[in-house]
Amino acid sequence: MSELAIAIDGLVKRYGDRNVVDGISLGVPRASIFGFLGPNGSGKTTTIKMLCGLVAPTGGSARVFEHDVAREGDAVRRSIGYMAQGFALYGDLTVEENLEFYARAYGLGARSSARKDDVIGIVGIGAYRRYLAAHLSGGWQRRLALAAALIHDPALVFLDEPTAGIDPVARRDLWDLLFTLTSAGKTFFVTTHYMDEAERCASLAYILDGRLLASGSPDEIRALPAVTPAGCTRYRIAASDVMRTFRRVKALGAVRDATIFGRDIHAVADASLTASALAAGAEVDAASVTPIAPSLEDAFVALTRSRSAA
Repeated sequence: MSELAIAIDGLVKRYGDRNVVDGISLGVPRASIFGFLGPNGSGKTTTIKMLCGLVAPTGGSARVFEHDVAREGDAVRRSIGYMAQGFALYGDLTVEENLEFYARAYGLGARSSARKDDVIGIVGIGAYRRYLAAHLSGGWQRRLALAAALIHDPALVFLDEPTAGIDPVARRDLWDLLFTLTSAGKTFFVTTHYMDEAERCASLAYILDGRLLASGSPDEIRALPAVTPAGCTRYRIAASDVMRTFRRVKALGAVRDATIFGRDIHAVADASLTASALAAGAEVDAASVTPIAPSLEDAFVALTRSRSAA
């Protein structure tokens, strides 16, 4: 048995004369959380539709648990769950009624009642089982949506921006639940625009204009040569007057890029500009300037700009 839940080889989807997905190749390990990132319009949704067997590829191939997505769509769909971005369930049905609907849709038959109780327990929504879905908070609606995606016990679940629009506590609780389910053998394929969520993924892929720019663990992506160019150093500059210091840093000829992070400034500078020289140019204390590693946000911004420049 393959160790991969998803194996993609040169996947292409063309609409007219444009490749919306342009030769993507990557693997998603079983029992892991995989992050699929990219700007809006980058090809993420089209890729997911192909992996779900809903859209036929123009070229290349993809397999989900050994099932070819182009030829075995029914088998693929039986092995996966899908949680849409936003709330896509029935607001005028209760939690139980929504889950009963999905259990019947998946043809669970006699197993429906037991499985409904199982997923209610898994997502911890038992106290709300007789509430109308429309009356739940955003966080509980996301838990209900996850329960519906899990009702038929799929090995792989696609989560399209699962925490968009919910509060930080609900976000953390949902991610804790995903880790628990992963430890029990589930695989999650997650799209997100939150960098803290990307950090939580075991592996990532980043696409732009349908092309794969990077894949690997968060540490591997941060270490890519394109992220911090040769002959450059990243610095954190602490400042009491952030905007004044930011303008001074941007004006330094050896500074290639700078941005504000809270009360700090992150800058990429030629190695010829030492920390002490940067401090002098920014008119801050020398102790305020320290070398740092790139964040994932730094990495994705650098990769995007590098691709755009090319």
